[in-house]
Amino acid sequence: MSDDGPMHAQREEARHELSDSGASGRSTTDGPQHAPEQKHHHRRVSSFRNRRSTLSGNQQELWERRWPEIGAEARDAAGRPLSRDIAQWFGRQAPVVLEIGCGTGVSTLAMAIEEPHLDVVAVEVYRRGLAQLLGAIDRSTGSDHPVRNIRLIRGDGVDVLEHIFGTASLTGVRIFFPDPWPKARHHKRRLLQPETVALIADRLVPGGVLHAATDHAEYAEQIAEVGDAEPRLRRVPDTTAPGALPISVRRPETKYEGKGLQAGRDIAELVWVRTRGMTE
Repeated sequence: MSDDGPMHAQREEARHELSDSGASGRSTTDGPQHAPEQKHHHRRVSSFRNRRSTLSGNQQELWERRWPEIGAEARDAAGRPLSRDIAQWFGRQAPVVLEIGCGTGVSTLAMAIEEPHLDVVAVEVYRRGLAQLLGAIDRSTGSDHPVRNIRLIRGDGVDVLEHIFGTASLTGVRIFFPDPWPKARHHKRRLLQPETVALIADRLVPGGVLHAATDHAEYAEQIAEVGDAEPRLRRVPDTTAPGALPISVRRPETKYEGKGLQAGRDIAELVWVRTRGMTE
């Protein structure tokens, strides 16, 4: 996978891998450590399957050198969820965007460069994809514009939402081209279910943004239905002026997205904002 690309075929390996070194997609029924009064009972069916993978020698060297600084496992070897002060990790107080399923991070990197005032936490189960993003960040170090506003978490995105972020802690959540699980019997594995969208709504600050994209028409319909049914979210029209939202909703087109467009697949961009008037 050479891109973070939107084509679900390109994400085949990404959805089949989970850490063999302690990252876990397991979630508990307890609320987040930051907000023990909130309890979210999510489906326990993961949106990916376990698969091991290895890194090249250069990637392994890079991993050992940079991962301790800007990467973390969602869970340790004993299955305990990550406990991390996000502001301390970045070394500053800034609005935080969570990207679930960043793949190899092409969009992650490009958008982080365009929005240096935001801190981006990118979550992925696919180790080689994270290694590619780690490499891109590392190569920027000696450039005129080093990328300092990305941190990486290896594990399950719902687990991260539940245990690392508390209520009203995120300015944005991005989910680009999640696995559509096209067979009907697998639809329960789809990431964007009502329970997950409700959890995202809880984690967003008032005015915060949920931005999802997919090239699977039927999944787009489901995502739209679920998002519109969440009372704390309001759909943003396509005509919304750039700059009207706290984060950009303009994605760079990846090569896999380009191939999909050439093949006649439409891209659905779905954006909601967290309403300001509702109390939990």
